[in-house]
Amino acid sequence: MMNTIIEQSFSVPFKYQVCFSEDIFSVENKIFVDLLAKGRHAKVLFVVDDGVAGAHPQLVAQLKAYANVHSEFFFIPCEPIIVVGGEASKNDEAIYKKIVEATHLFGIDRHSYIAVIGGGAVIDMAGFAAAISHRGIRLIRIPTTVLSQNDSAVGVKNSANLFGKKNYLGTFTPPYAVLNDFNFLKTLDDRDWRSGISEAIKVALIKDLSFFTWIEDHSAALANREMAPMQELIIRCAQMHLDHISGKDPFEFGSSRPLDFGHWAAHKLEHLSDFRIRHGEAVAIGIALDSTYSYLKGWISEADLLRIITVFKTLGFELFAPELGGENLIKGLQEFQEHLGGQLTIMLLKALGNGEEVHEMDHELIHQSIELLKSFNQKEDLVNS
Repeated sequence: MMNTIIEQSFSVPFKYQVCFSEDIFSVENKIFVDLLAKGRHAKVLFVVDDGVAGAHPQLVAQLKAYANVHSEFFFIPCEPIIVVGGEASKNDEAIYKKIVEATHLFGIDRHSYIAVIGGGAVIDMAGFAAAISHRGIRLIRIPTTVLSQNDSAVGVKNSANLFGKKNYLGTFTPPYAVLNDFNFLKTLDDRDWRSGISEAIKVALIKDLSFFTWIEDHSAALANREMAPMQELIIRCAQMHLDHISGKDPFEFGSSRPLDFGHWAAHKLEHLSDFRIRHGEAVAIGIALDSTYSYLKGWISEADLLRIITVFKTLGFELFAPELGGENLIKGLQEFQEHLGGQLTIMLLKALGNGEEVHEMDHELIHQSIELLKSFNQKEDLVNS
């Protein structure tokens, strides 16, 4: 019997803009309408994080006024969909299905847009809904937290949680555009202001010592909520994430995921704490844990480790949680491997600014790292020592 094989190969280029602005829905600011495809009168379905809607009670009226002034470019076919914020938005399938239903009811097609305004979890969830509707509706991400502006919203991933596992459902679908409005940061509570900085520390530690040193030098100003250094941190961090995404494996076909430094423990901690610990806070703990492990492994010096710990403590992070104890955290290694597929691949620190991947973790050394991290967290004078 003859076997006939025809091999197909093609590539599809992706391009999208990540923009930075303020007061994007002021009628004088045309950055939003300038993003829309010219020559079409587009429908835009808005999805809004309820935390953002509560902190900015004028927002929905502002969206409508903006659409009215710029009606030659787009219109809003229905009331903005207000959804619960945070990880809860990804835990209940009824929420993303509500967005999918709206695309059906109001004729949101592949020439329309879904514009999502909110934190990273809401953007993840709305992006998943957009990706699975009509095989992909154009998505405009408008992130409102530090973490989403400098990390999650600039990438190509969308997701929802299932089976008690973070991001079990999801797609790799680049956004149509990302539009960061720094004014949304002004209403964040201190925890959300702080949380996103951990992702900048992450990328600096594995890729760019000079950026880590810059964060170190500006840690007190960042803790004091000075806007200028925060804007610089967000832009630099976003650029580093974009540079990585444009590299050899943007859709993560391999087992390597260097930007998940500190995340194997972070993802597990979020679930073990029933999301009491927010993502950025869990990432800070995860980075501190894997940095401590790198020290005990003999890769970085004690002085290097103390620099990392001191930056986190200056910023106000707690670096220990009761959920770190026992064997439940270790299960996160297996779940991390299952999520990636292939062999276990964990990023550690060979030096500050230089990450290196390993394919196994010594469980006893993890427990020793936890105990040492606990002692660091208890030393209130570490920052000044």
